[in-house]
Formats: sequence, structure tokens, C-alpha cells
Amino acid sequence: MTGSPRTLAIRAGRLFDGERAVGPGMVLVQGGLITGIDTSGAPPPADWLVHDFGGGVTVMPGLIDCHVHLSLDASPQAMANVATADDDALVQHMVVAATTALRAGITTVRDLGDRRFLSLRLRDHLARNGIPAPRIVAAGPPLTTHGGHLAVMGGEADGPDELTAAVDERAKRGCEVVKVVASGGATTPGSAPHDYQYGPEDLRSVVDRARERGLRTAAHVHAVTSIVDALEARFDSLEHVTFMTADGVDSDHRLIERIAESGTFVSLTIGAVPDLGKPPPSIARRMEQIRSNAARLCNAGAKVVLGTDAGLSPGKPHDVLPYALEALVDLGMPPIRALHAVTAVAADACGLRGRTGRLARGACADLTAINGDPLREITDVHNVVAVYHDGHLVVDRRQPAAVQPQP
Repeated sequence: MTGSPRTLAIRAGRLFDGERAVGPGMVLVQGGLITGIDTSGAPPPADWLVHDFGGGVTVMPGLIDCHVHLSLDASPQAMANVATADDDALVQHMVVAATTALRAGITTVRDLGDRRFLSLRLRDHLARNGIPAPRIVAAGPPLTTHGGHLAVMGGEADGPDELTAAVDERAKRGCEVVKVVASGGATTPGSAPHDYQYGPEDLRSVVDRARERGLRTAAHVHAVTSIVDALEARFDSLEHVTFMTADGVDSDHRLIERIAESGTFVSLTIGAVPDLGKPPPSIARRMEQIRSNAARLCNAGAKVVLGTDAGLSPGKPHDVLPYALEALVDLGMPPIRALHAVTAVAADACGLRGRTGRLARGACADLTAINGDPLREITDVHNVVAVYHDGHLVVDRRQPAAVQPQP
């Protein structure tokens, strides 16, 4: 890693603390943690290393993608490839995926589906070899019915006994979240997004057992019936939330209001790199209605975060999150609220409140420096100048004169 001083002052013309703009100032870092935010204009502490980005740069918490698949290679054959790849080769691909995300200013990812718990092996590999990468919140293989959507990843479980054993295994292995494929999906032959896979009793049993074991829960829900069932089962987050029916997309105003009132996190799978592939036909022909409902969720005050499904297809490489931010603003969300969604709110969704997602005393110094003002022009999020992880400078595109020790 580069630049890992125990005492560091990071100065910039704009600070965004994860909730609001706090003006020009500096972030004080000691031992990898934020120890203060100073907007008084005072000089940095004597003898501290100073990274001064100047007036044209915004320093903010690192971005958080709440739904990725590091084991998927963002190719047209991503699902087929994950089924056949050798474990060692797959872990090496996952290293590339993780570092690609980091270079885009993404300092935390929630991996909601790997093959055979390889995201846990990846975490160990990254730490053992000192490879800079985002913080990984891991689900392991997603729970799905036998032969169901994403069964290729190895998380098949049916009935209360198998589901309980699956939750217990994830707790024992060190996962932080249980992902349940409550409805079908568009990328698995024989599966349909508008069909449910688990009924209400199974979903409640998973949530209850996960809470007993201290794990959070995330439900993959396209089908309207599955959205309702997962909401009533009190999942911590709902993924996709596309309101699929056999005939199209539902637009139940009361259900949208219920989701917003529930306080559950809504992880929207929006945004893609332009001109790099199209969604499956079953999704593409419903996209206008899906986007309309997503906008209505935002307007209703739902706790929206972004979960890009990075890795799933060519349009969703592992650095796609900035494009998803643009899509969120296109839905009508102000840039400052969109940035709040991928920092402070996303940290809460991942169970990391107090650890990351905010410029706050005691939080990990996971920071992104952006050339420009994304609080006004969201496309500036592509202009990453530097990334810090636990106070380490892990991505550095600064001019050399920006680093100077104080006399």
C-alpha cells in the first residue's frame, strides 16, 4: 500500500460528510481512523503529513455498492463461466474485480452471491497479500430452491431444516448477511422473475434464524408476491424491487407506500455503462415501468441504496456504480441525496453504521477525493483523484506538489 502515515491531514475545497456539504476543510486521520473534521480554516497540526487537494476537489466517504457479484466476470457468459471456472482462477478474477471497483472510488461492496463461499477466501487472500481492495460484506452462495435462480452458485435449500442449516453454515463461516432468492430471475433457464420461489413461512424462518445468529438479510425480489412476502417477513433489504407480474409490471401505490413506511432498505439495480450490452428481453421490455416505480419509491421516501449487480453482464462491470448514480439522479433524486444513498445510507444497509460511510470521528478513514463538485454535477463522480482505505492511500492520481509535510 502507498502512503500509510499514522497522522494525516487531508484538505480540500469541499467536504461532503455522507449527509450534508460542510464546506472547505480537512479530515484528520490517525491510525486509520477519522479523529476530526475541521472547517475552521485552521492550519494542519504541526509535523503531520498533509494531502492538500485544493479548492477544486471534493473529499467524501468512499462509495458503497450494496449488491455485487465479484465472482462474475461481466461477460455475456458470466453465469456459465462461474459454473465452470477453477476455484483458484476464479479467486484471481475476483481480485481483479475488487481492485477495479476500488479504482472507481468504491471502498465497500456487499457481495450478494458467490460460488462456494469464495468471497470469504478472497478476503483472506487480499489481507494475507496486502492487496488494496474494498471492504467486502459477504453473503456466500445465495439461498435458492433446488434448480432455482442462481442455483449454479451452490446455495440450494428447500424446507425449514435445509434453510436453517444453510443460515447456520453462513454464520459459522463468517458471512455477515444471508441472501435469499425469493423470486425467480431472468438469467437462469427455466426461471421467471414474476414467479416466487419461497413462500411466506420459509422467508420468515430464514429471517428469524438469521437474527438469532446475528446476520442481516437480503431478499432478491422481482415478483410482486415475493416483495409482499419479504416485506412481511421483515428482511433488512429488498433487492431489485421491480414489481414483476406475468403480464408486465404492477404499479400498486399502496405497496410502494408500505415499503417506504417500513424502513426496510430498497436496493435499486439501475444504471449500466452506456453501449455495453442490454438487459435480458424480459427486463428490457418492462424497463420504462420499472424506472417509473423506482422513481416513485424515491419520491415516497424509501430508504434507497444502489445495488448494481456488478459482474452480471457487459453493461455492469465492477466499476459501474458511478453510472448508477447518474441513473438515480435521472430518476429525479437530487445529487446530494444520491450521494447520501451510496455513503451513509448504504453503510447502514450493510450493517456498517459507525464504521464507514460517513466523515465522522471514530469511523474508518475510507475516503474518495473527486475532482469537481458531484453535489452539483453528479457526472463528476467519474473524476476520482485519490482513494483512501483505513487511512491508506490506495489510489493516487494527484500532482506531486499536493503532498507536503508541515514544518
